[in-house]
Amino acid sequence: MRILFIGDIFGSPGRNVVADHVEDIVRREKVSLVIANAENAAGGFGITPGIADDLFDLGIAVLTSGNHIWDKREIYDYLDRHPRLLRPANYPADCPGKGVYVDRTKTGVAYAVVNLQGRTYLPAIECPFRTADRLLAEIGADVKVRFVDFHAEVTSEKMAMGWYLDGRVSAVIGTHTHVPTADTRLLPGGTAYQTDVGMTGPYDSVIGVDKDLVLKRFLTYMPNRMEVARGRVEFHAVIVDVEDATGRATAVRRFTLAGD
Repeated sequence: MRILFIGDIFGSPGRNVVADHVEDIVRREKVSLVIANAENAAGGFGITPGIADDLFDLGIAVLTSGNHIWDKREIYDYLDRHPRLLRPANYPADCPGKGVYVDRTKTGVAYAVVNLQGRTYLPAIECPFRTADRLLAEIGADVKVRFVDFHAEVTSEKMAMGWYLDGRVSAVIGTHTHVPTADTRLLPGGTAYQTDVGMTGPYDSVIGVDKDLVLKRFLTYMPNRMEVARGRVEFHAVIVDVEDATGRATAVRRFTLAGD
């Protein structure tokens, strides 16, 4: 099977470029499963029920997230009712939602999507490594295709997770920093890896935010409202080919598209 994983969808510019192009990409690239990180889809901070519904309507099977999943309180109840929208699995168990989703593609291939969050420079939640061990043990043995979105701040923590899960999952792809990395590769055990998939959103910006507002904050240290940037938009993703029978990744490549 072929998996398309779309990097952090940022605000309306990111949502619009996905809406404009994802159907064509799926058809042209013969994609079997579409996953996207959407924690910044609502004005750059969080996601709302309506936006989640719109993204699902585009054919995205599973939405992952990260630390900004809690920014919009109206999403809390939605998380419990819509298991295809994930929050990081290593938040406490009594938080709304789940961090793993298991289903089958239209052709009947079983898959699991796991969402984890790092702890370096982020909230001191449960250990993502031990949480990964627990979740992988709970997923049925018949589910060979296993995709992990590791939402983390630092390169070293992401790389450590890649090596830790090599051979046990189909892919470990990093999110959160919004800057695509050039280390896309297959690890020796058959796990596809990239430290950060990058952002789908406005790139004449500082990680999606209006650059003038960010510069003002750095220069003055005065608080100001962060707003989604406008201008040039890019679509960033990875495409992973996985053996249905083994879950082993056979190819991985970066996919970039300039928006209108």
